[in-house]
Amino acid sequence: MCGRYRLSRRKQIIEEHFDSVSDEEDWSPRYNIAPTQPVPIIRQHPKEPRRELSLVRWGLIPWWAKDSSGAARMINARSETASTLPAFRDALKSRRCLVPADGFYEWKRAGKVRHPYCFEVNNGELFAFAGLWDRWKDLSGKAIETCSILTTNPNAVTSTIHDRMPAILTPDSYDLWLDPGFVDVTAISKMLKPYAASSMRCYPVSARVNHVANDDAECSVPVEPPTEQAGLF
Repeated sequence: MCGRYRLSRRKQIIEEHFDSVSDEEDWSPRYNIAPTQPVPIIRQHPKEPRRELSLVRWGLIPWWAKDSSGAARMINARSETASTLPAFRDALKSRRCLVPADGFYEWKRAGKVRHPYCFEVNNGELFAFAGLWDRWKDLSGKAIETCSILTTNPNAVTSTIHDRMPAILTPDSYDLWLDPGFVDVTAISKMLKPYAASSMRCYPVSARVNHVANDDAECSVPVEPPTEQAGLF
């Protein structure tokens, strides 16, 4: 799964990297993005040849949901089942997006302690998770846009820490992933494969990232690897 990630670039850099435009205000670098918080996503304009960057809430609420209570459980969608589950199948076919990031976190359990690790692509460059988005209206008619990050099997780097990883798209697949006319679900699902392990690295980070209130550069600074405690006897 993917439950925390990092996006330490300013809006202008993200716009340039993904060739997108936005009316959003600039934001501060984020080092510990958590579920239900606003996150930037990139979508293709449905009628014009341009990509748009906008803020949505992380935790998908299907358009048909009666309330928003399940959003916190919808931060991830398994790529193997997204095409069949009611919460994700429509979005996979017609509401796909890029979720920009430059790192993400997973935890490895050692006894009673869970140690956080940061994963990066090519030593911290910008990349994009494969995402889905939806638009839901509350009882007052207010529209709320939300998103979910797709996950897949781990590669050789992520498998040492977790049995899943977020689906990361290569830049040459962005256009097809965002294309609103591309509706072949079988072909879409084939794009959701483990990212090349040779282009990724992982390192242990401070337990500061365990707490959502901590959101600064120290959250992703490398620390000494945790040591296993030997038994007393």
